[in-house]
Amino acid sequence: MNKKLFSQIKNEWRTNLGLAIELLLVSVVMWWITDNLYCTASVYFEPRGFDTEHCYLIEMGKLTDKSPDYTERTNDQQNEDIHELANRLRQRPEIEAVSLSYNSYPYNGSNSTINMQLADDTLKATNWVIRRAVSPDFVKVFRYDGARGETPEQLAEMLERDEIIVSDNLFTSTYKRPMPMTDYIGRRVYLFNDTTHSYPLGASVKVVRYGDFQSGRNARTLLFMHDFWDTDAELCVRVRANQDVDFIERLKADSEKQLRVGNIYISNIRSFKDIRRDFQQGQYNKVRDSITTMVFLLVNIFLGLFGTFWFRTQQRKCEIALHKAHGATNRMVFTRLVSEGWLLLLLVTPLALAIDFNLAYAELNGWYNDTTLEAGRFLLCGAISFLLIALMIAVGIGIPARKAMKIDPAEALHDE
Repeated sequence: MNKKLFSQIKNEWRTNLGLAIELLLVSVVMWWITDNLYCTASVYFEPRGFDTEHCYLIEMGKLTDKSPDYTERTNDQQNEDIHELANRLRQRPEIEAVSLSYNSYPYNGSNSTINMQLADDTLKATNWVIRRAVSPDFVKVFRYDGARGETPEQLAEMLERDEIIVSDNLFTSTYKRPMPMTDYIGRRVYLFNDTTHSYPLGASVKVVRYGDFQSGRNARTLLFMHDFWDTDAELCVRVRANQDVDFIERLKADSEKQLRVGNIYISNIRSFKDIRRDFQQGQYNKVRDSITTMVFLLVNIFLGLFGTFWFRTQQRKCEIALHKAHGATNRMVFTRLVSEGWLLLLLVTPLALAIDFNLAYAELNGWYNDTTLEAGRFLLCGAISFLLIALMIAVGIGIPARKAMKIDPAEALHDE
């Protein structure tokens, strides 16, 4: 049967050439759509390196000298007041952990960067390392995990000892080769280009992503303990799992009497669920528009292939009748017609994959999604594209073929 199929395709080469070109273009476009969806989904579902469930951001305000409750406070006294506010929050039974930080909490558009170098080596991290100045409990609030299995509690103890914590990919992104930071634990490092004072490297943590739509590949983090705060500091809390209901309302109700310290008061409370949504709303819209566009393309590809094979099958009623007149069953006729379409697809697939590889190598989808070319990704998207087109061919041939096979062979041959 394979020999007959090849002979028929060869004999009808003019018609099949146009169909093969169409299948080639469809295969490339289908791969691009599949790869784009794969890249978007794979980045979104990467481990984030943090957990914002049950977390809240508390914004602080400061009374001015126009307020009757205002008292003159030095910077040191104000720092003590902020620490006292954090301690009062820790004493509340519904709160699990409290932290203070600058430019550090997840889904935060404000960033500061830092350079780091090993004290006894030339290895350094200089390109876009996010500096997170935090109190020790920051890693408890957002549940950072150590690359070697350290718990948030153990990481907090390291910060209390003034040890530095970095993401495990800190050097890998700089030197473009696997260099896990676990290999450098215990070494001393320089910060801020200051070689007069070094800090011990306490631990590395799992990669901390910038957001849900940014890959962890280039997300690098350095945490160090900070102890002096102003009202623009980030006061973050984690509440216990069963205490989310009305937490904001309950805290606001107690804020004036119990949670005002000196001139410091709570001005606003936001859930990280809202912070996450607001921070990424533009990206949500872009992904939605991209998916809508790709679904539209998929529908058009399906209708185009469906129409092509429908018309092609309708023109072959006489051939179908002739096969049936020679004793072929409906199943045999259907298999022959579908096999012909699949064989054409199989013939153009190597060329389509060659084009796909060049598109993948150029990171046509990867640059937007911050991903790299991987053999598994390339082959999986190629296989999915092939199967989807094969299914479209089967449907496009099967429906009109089924109608054509219901016609009496003698009648079809007589009309022809």
